[in-house]
Amino acid sequence: MFDLLRAHIERRVSLTEEGFRRCTSYFTHKRIRKRQFLLQEGEICRHIAFVTAGCLRAYTVDHKGGEHVIQFAVADWWISDLSSYLTGAPATYTIDALQDSEVLLLERTARDTLLETVPAMERFFRLLQEANYIATHRRLSDSLSASAEERYVTFLKTYPNLAEQISQGHIASYLGITPQSLSRIRREMTRKR
Repeated sequence: MFDLLRAHIERRVSLTEEGFRRCTSYFTHKRIRKRQFLLQEGEICRHIAFVTAGCLRAYTVDHKGGEHVIQFAVADWWISDLSSYLTGAPATYTIDALQDSEVLLLERTARDTLLETVPAMERFFRLLQEANYIATHRRLSDSLSASAEERYVTFLKTYPNLAEQISQGHIASYLGITPQSLSRIRREMTRKR
C-alpha cells in the first residue's frame, strides 16, 4: 500500500528505512467509491490525500450550478483544498471520486508532527508545494492565453491515460469549454494525424 508513496517521496528526498516507517504511521488509508465525496465545499479540509489508485477531481460550482474542474488526481498525485487545509477556513472546492479510488490521508496535526520527527519530509513538502505553485501558474497562464486545442494537448500530456477513462464533460469543464467544443477539437486532431 505504501510502495507508491515511498517511490513518490524518494524522487525528491532520501529517507532511511526508519524515517519511512515513521512517515507511514502518520497516514490513514481510505477507499472512496465512485461519486463519493472526500470533501464538500464549506467543510474544513482536514486532510491532504495521496492517491494510490483511481481518480479524484477538485471542482467548484458557480451560481448557475455549473461545475468547473480545477484538478484531477490520479495515482501518484496529491489532492486537497490546500487553502482550507492550511488556514482552517471553509473549503471552496468539492473533491469527489470519478472512479473507485484509494488514498492515503494525512491530517494537518499529523503532518506537523511528521515534519518535526522526520526532517527530510519538511524538504519534501516544500518541493511539492513549489511544484504545485509552478503548475498552478502554468495552468492559469494557459487558461488566459492558450487556445482550447493547446489546453487539450497540455491536458493529454499532464494526464496521459485519463482521456479514455473519464467523461468528456469533466474534461471540457477542466478546459473551460463545452463538451461540443471538445468533440470538435478531438475530431480535428484525429483528422490532422
